Amino acid sequence: MSLTRTFDILDLYRNQFIDKTDALAGKVNGQWVTYTAKEYTAYADRLSCGLISLGINKGDKVVTISNNRPEWNFFDMALSQIGAIHVPLFTNLEKEAYARSINHCKAKMVVVGDADLAQKISGIKEQLVSVTHFFTLDTGDILDNWKTLLAYEPASEKALLDTLNAIRSAIFPDDCATLIYTSGTTGNSKGVMLSHRNLLSAATAAAHVFQLKKEHRYLSILPICHVGERMGCYQSQISGCSIYYGESLATIAADLQDVKPHGFGAVPRILEKVYDKIVAKGEKLTGVKKKLFFWALNLGLEYKQDRKNGAWYELKLAVANKLIFSKWRSAMGGNVISIGVGGAALQPHLERVFWSAGIKLLNMYGLTETAPIITINRMASPGLKLGTVGACADGVEIKIAADGEILCKGPNVMLGYFDDDKGTRESIVDGWFHTGDVGIIDEDGFLSITDRKKEIFKLSNGKYVSPLAIENKFRESLYIDQLMVIGDGQKFTSALISPNAEALKSWCTEKGINGTVPEKIENPEVKKLFHTIVNQYNKDLGKDEQVKRFRLVAHEWAPQTGELSPTLKLKRKVITEKYKELIAEIFT
Repeated sequence: MSLTRTFDILDLYRNQFIDKTDALAGKVNGQWVTYTAKEYTAYADRLSCGLISLGINKGDKVVTISNNRPEWNFFDMALSQIGAIHVPLFTNLEKEAYARSINHCKAKMVVVGDADLAQKISGIKEQLVSVTHFFTLDTGDILDNWKTLLAYEPASEKALLDTLNAIRSAIFPDDCATLIYTSGTTGNSKGVMLSHRNLLSAATAAAHVFQLKKEHRYLSILPICHVGERMGCYQSQISGCSIYYGESLATIAADLQDVKPHGFGAVPRILEKVYDKIVAKGEKLTGVKKKLFFWALNLGLEYKQDRKNGAWYELKLAVANKLIFSKWRSAMGGNVISIGVGGAALQPHLERVFWSAGIKLLNMYGLTETAPIITINRMASPGLKLGTVGACADGVEIKIAADGEILCKGPNVMLGYFDDDKGTRESIVDGWFHTGDVGIIDEDGFLSITDRKKEIFKLSNGKYVSPLAIENKFRESLYIDQLMVIGDGQKFTSALISPNAEALKSWCTEKGINGTVPEKIENPEVKKLFHTIVNQYNKDLGKDEQVKRFRLVAHEWAPQTGELSPTLKLKRKVITEKYKELIAEIFT
């Protein structure tokens, strides 16, 4: 059936997947609770009627602040089919950020996920001048429980659908369906208006690529308020695939074993941590087992698609898969066919080794403003080229501007920025969206990202430095968790390094070095270790790109402490301000 509005997915369930017993699933008190397709559609329909009874109409904004859970979908579809605009926000923002976004979009209702968020929002209620209703998805006495909205009892199922269909008929593909605030890594957060057409064009394109089936399971681990994970969940529903919502990033290992998914979405940092843990376990092996582990790992790092390494390599890889990589797949539940990867640069060595292990990382590229995918790698050649972010998604066009910026045109490009006509006009020129990223398109139409336009800096000698590629290279080290390259206006390139705490702890234990992390990073032996690492990676860089000086920082960078965005990208302005004295010391 034709999908032109996001809530058409509900009709898809009614017509094709009505017998699903686990359309959606989430954990409650440590136990999985599933919802059938009938329950999903019924909850969404009744919730729509409840929202209408409160005066929520087409064009009204409703904010949700929640972790991933089935109730998020109930609200998403319920709002969609009455023409209201869903404004999902991350769960880890400060009160001031919530107040700013909620007031900016003039939200009429706020729905929160748990007691902590209810407490936080209650503390700023007086500041939220446009909000008339507050609800919580969990029990509590601070805000009303969302289930009070389900009190509407239709005379019959037909009467309910007749009521909703009359409203649905006035909702069109190019109407705004959602307002998503960007993470603000390169400046102030903006409200991106996406239409039903925007969202469905990307989700349908993704569904054609990932080819999930009705009997498959998708594990949702990234924040669903982010457009990338939202697309993952839409494309899973379009395929009739069951969606299981993981508890948190901290429970990924357990959730993988519980759900045994066939697919999930990830940002590169998650895969980096998985890889680092695997390597750390390998380091603890002894004798033949350790040699065999690293033989297989090094073999995987040499992987080339389409059997380009030859028959002898493929024979060795088959042995490595049976003895070593089969355990990797088992640790991920044993069923994973593919993992959608986006949000940041994927390190080539990770891509190669996962593919060698039979786990297909489908690297893609896009932004919130493009709903999100612009390009995506397919499952096999000729639509696959490792080391790139793929070729254009269905219906999308790209070109490279004279200054190297990637431009995009297609049904995925946003309606514009909310209440920011100037920003919209600057971003969309003659139908082409200016991404702010720099890249190259090869002769086969595959895109490679070389940097973020605003992040490229110039040394005092006039040479330009692209930090992204350098950072991506250095993070291949087991001992580097995060690294930020600096040097704008300076004589040379330098870096701040946040060490991998677990790897550093293990190394220090072997060397008999004790103390806290701040004490360890001042230890001469530790400094010597990192100088060796930096010198090693500098060999592969040009003269102006080489990190001439660096400083270790004692803290792990995270979204909770502000150095990273919710999608784990560097917030350079925050880091620069936080370590301004250390940076000044580097260049003194």
